[in-house]
Amino acid sequence: MLFTKNYFFCNQVGAAKAIKLLMLFGLCATCNVSVVASESADTTAQLVSRLTLESYKATLKGLTQFGDRRQGTTRNRDALTWIEQQLLQMGCDDVERMSFSYDPEPRVPRVRKLITNDPDQLKTSTGGAVGRNGNGPGGASVYGYRATTGVNRDSAAQLDERIRTLNAEQPVNGVRHQVYCTKIGTSRPDEMYIVGAHFDGHGVNEAVNDDGSGTALVMELARIFNASDVRTERSIRFALWNNEETGLNGSKAYVQQRQKLQGIESPAGSGEFPEPRWLGMIQHDMMLWDHGAPRADGSVSSEQRPEADVNIEFQSKSDLATNSMQLAFIFKAAADKYNTDYPATVGPHMTNTDSTPFMNIVPSISLRENERGAHTGAGWNPTWHTPLDVWTTFSDKDFRLGLNAAQTTLSAISELTGAKVEE
Repeated sequence: MLFTKNYFFCNQVGAAKAIKLLMLFGLCATCNVSVVASESADTTAQLVSRLTLESYKATLKGLTQFGDRRQGTTRNRDALTWIEQQLLQMGCDDVERMSFSYDPEPRVPRVRKLITNDPDQLKTSTGGAVGRNGNGPGGASVYGYRATTGVNRDSAAQLDERIRTLNAEQPVNGVRHQVYCTKIGTSRPDEMYIVGAHFDGHGVNEAVNDDGSGTALVMELARIFNASDVRTERSIRFALWNNEETGLNGSKAYVQQRQKLQGIESPAGSGEFPEPRWLGMIQHDMMLWDHGAPRADGSVSSEQRPEADVNIEFQSKSDLATNSMQLAFIFKAAADKYNTDYPATVGPHMTNTDSTPFMNIVPSISLRENERGAHTGAGWNPTWHTPLDVWTTFSDKDFRLGLNAAQTTLSAISELTGAKVEE
């Protein structure tokens, strides 16, 4: 067997449920154990059926009213308030904000020049360095760096006057806020999976893919798991990070402030755990775009490629690489069973996203549209931090890829937390 002798997996779900899960996902064909998995499978299928493309798109569309939601601006604060209100309306009773300070030294802004900002062309830029984050080689160079990457700071590059005006305010340093809500487990409230995405963006756009797509995904899962008829044995925290684009500052602050609070009952004897012990961290960052490699002239197909997939990444250089890899394959097994349109693959290149501060502490993975280091960093995605990251760039094929990522996480978390739907 691949996982049942592994302490991590058995410790997360219990030995009996580990066997049940492995058999359910077809990973233990030779287990000499009789397990009836229909109840669990039916519950998960029922929850997955509550995810719809229309609801996912509606939540994502709601985020576009705040432009790129750049940290340190009124539009970022308004977006946070809107997210908070939406979570409350979705049935999340346990909604909390946390704050941290962001006061870095000033730096000279980088301006990104575009070949074109015509969505029909989907060209990439000529300004800035080539490679991941504009800093040179940072992906798998075997793919070639046929397109440059960087952050657009030039408002004139955005042709849509409404979006340009919406994003006119520049950020100022100061206190930042982020929000999370928690589904409290019924029998193991002291254990928790963290499901996250960052709601801030930049690039003088609507931050639809980066990372409205992940934010809407987390909010949709919060809606489903917090329905009045859903119970989970373990707790789930739905976290919307701020200041990812400035260096993972929000998720770093969360780890710094809350890591030492894990598993502490407060008040003592109350059965309440403000910070349950972390079992796993699942990040969602850019879920919509898998259109393939750039052509020789730097242009990219406007169509989602037929072989598009949800990429589940772990970091092979992290302290918990083996455990994180195994968590990634649990998610892939769930995708194999419950995804409706696109499959999932597993990759070892998790980088530059909010699961990074967690990866040496707890098994951590990131879901995205393709590998960040090897693909996005090599110029495969012309919407990354550019004026093209707007609603009109994307089609239902793109939005459906995000929906399938939601199906992946929902089904895996349903199994890992022991979700049940009450009659």
